Amino acid sequence: MNCGIMSLLSDTAFEDPWSSFFMDVLSPLSFVKVSSVRMQGLLLLVFAKYQHLPFIQILSTKSTPTGLFGYWGNKGGVNICLKLYGYYVSIINCHLPPHMANNVQRLEHFDRILEMQNIEGHGIPNILDHDLILWFGDMNFRIEDLGLHCVREAIKNRCYCDLWQKDQLSIAKRRDPLLREFQEGPLLFPPTYKFDKNSDNYDTSEKKRKPAWTDRILWRLKRQPPAGSHTPRLPASDFYLSLKSYISHMMYTVSDHKPVTGTFDVELKPLVCVPLITLVPEGLWTTEDMLVNYFLTPDFISSSWDWIGLYKVGFRHINDYVCYVWVTDNEVSFSDELNQVYINISDIRETEDRFLLCYYSNNLRSVVGISNPFEIQPHAFLEKDPLGEAQPQI
Repeated sequence: MNCGIMSLLSDTAFEDPWSSFFMDVLSPLSFVKVSSVRMQGLLLLVFAKYQHLPFIQILSTKSTPTGLFGYWGNKGGVNICLKLYGYYVSIINCHLPPHMANNVQRLEHFDRILEMQNIEGHGIPNILDHDLILWFGDMNFRIEDLGLHCVREAIKNRCYCDLWQKDQLSIAKRRDPLLREFQEGPLLFPPTYKFDKNSDNYDTSEKKRKPAWTDRILWRLKRQPPAGSHTPRLPASDFYLSLKSYISHMMYTVSDHKPVTGTFDVELKPLVCVPLITLVPEGLWTTEDMLVNYFLTPDFISSSWDWIGLYKVGFRHINDYVCYVWVTDNEVSFSDELNQVYINISDIRETEDRFLLCYYSNNLRSVVGISNPFEIQPHAFLEKDPLGEAQPQI
């Protein structure tokens, strides 16, 4: 993506094509875009299956520019911090300084990005106390000492282990205790940089840049303090992450990099098992209104800006509602346990589509309740009685 002025201006005015593409591909699979953050050429998207939405709370999105002495976002990192079933998770995408000689600067930017992710207030712990940090991007680490011919021969013969020892990130992890806490899968694929565009050939330009594993995926699980004479050993963590695959995709040729993907399994014991809001469509509808019951947990703090949206199953993101209603403005009854609100559905045509209700909390900036899927056919709910009057049906 272009990192120039026009790109910067368009970023603020239009939805990026990557978001639209992934929403088109993933929404039929029941994935919804939960959050996103951009900084010029850096983009981070988080998708989740809709049934997980009430248990995902977006705590913050943040951009950390490190280019031009910290004022320009062509280099730096973007972060989405969230709670997943009560666990703290930080996801970082970065672009670090290029070139072989800038390794010290790369490591300084890495530390700077990590340092800037701490959020003051709101009871959010230091990022190093988060249950999971997932960090990836164009880290630009290179292969030291070995010459171009030696590197290319090792790649040709698939002797990647000869290159691992000279990989700058691997060397830095052996020297830096904090960096060593970040794990990475085995580099069993060819270096992903630098290729001639629209080909599988490594750089044949005059510069003939040495191939390198610049595109990396790292993760760090929460550090468990060692047991001492006065510190009992903590129980084993209930949050587990296992890497299933770590591969490059050599068939793509539109860039001078080859994309890298990692697939993980997450196993956790939920710290939060009950959604803050339980939504139940009442089932007694007219051609204009649908009555919705919703139940609040005792610790939920509502806002006058909370709203309930009606969505088709397969919706793309939280603003992809068919219609919505402000909760406090349209409430018809409430008690300590039960609340009711009407949603106008007069503009919905008869359809075989299935629908969902979502409760959006303005305070938490997240969906905190979601109904089971259901069907509505507004104009089929009324039948004529013998006196010719319309009667609602359940």
